Amino acid sequence: MITANLKFLRKSLKKSQDEVATELGLKRTTLSGYENGSAEPSLENLLRLAEYYRVTIDQMLRKPLADFGLDAIERTDFINGKNLRIIATTVNADNIDNIELVPVKARAGYTNGFADPDYIRVLPAFNMPFLATGKKYRTFPIIGDSMPPVADGSWVTGEYLENWNFIKSGNPYIIVTRDEGIVFKTVFNHIGDDGTLLLCSTNPAYEPYSISVDTVCEVWKFTHFISSELPEPNLSKSEINATVMNLQREVSMLKNTMKRK
Repeated sequence: MITANLKFLRKSLKKSQDEVATELGLKRTTLSGYENGSAEPSLENLLRLAEYYRVTIDQMLRKPLADFGLDAIERTDFINGKNLRIIATTVNADNIDNIELVPVKARAGYTNGFADPDYIRVLPAFNMPFLATGKKYRTFPIIGDSMPPVADGSWVTGEYLENWNFIKSGNPYIIVTRDEGIVFKTVFNHIGDDGTLLLCSTNPAYEPYSISVDTVCEVWKFTHFISSELPEPNLSKSEINATVMNLQREVSMLKNTMKRK
């Protein structure tokens, strides 16, 4: 089944074995072996192929995809994480998951390396004992001023979200996409309506925009951020009113003083 499916998927994209092998970092003879049945892909390469062709591992192994056509292939398992969407991770000496930090220099390559254990293994790693145990976290660099009070140069830590249907509209998330890389936005979940996510900034100078869930690689739920800049204080309405009244009083006193002169 997998040999016919691999041929069908590649030809559907109108790509040669050389092109696909190069983009996946494989030898052409290796890919050819997978397609003609003389070799079986490892779990790691099986995952690469499934993510590259945007199908689930189960679909690739069990379903005659040529009978359905690409447009009719179910994407539900990919969205809810049931297709063995494996996350590469590292652990400390106590076998507890590390929090890997993606340096600014490694940011551009993350969309290609996020599922590669060798790429993840060389990232700086640390632990935060105050975070809930049993969950997976990762820290990303934030570039730009689109999400105040999170300033340019801040570090945002997110909790790995396996089932994207659980994205809560109006909450901040780190979204990793094939097209845009790492983005930190307030997200509105429209997966059930039209298969998209609406990404919004807290800075009104930036327009909201939608992305197809098919372009998404990972979703991380915002946990906290670290910044060298102190956020601007948020005054309550009563504090603002009191400040305005004080200013008005000072202006009135200044006017009276000027009149006496």
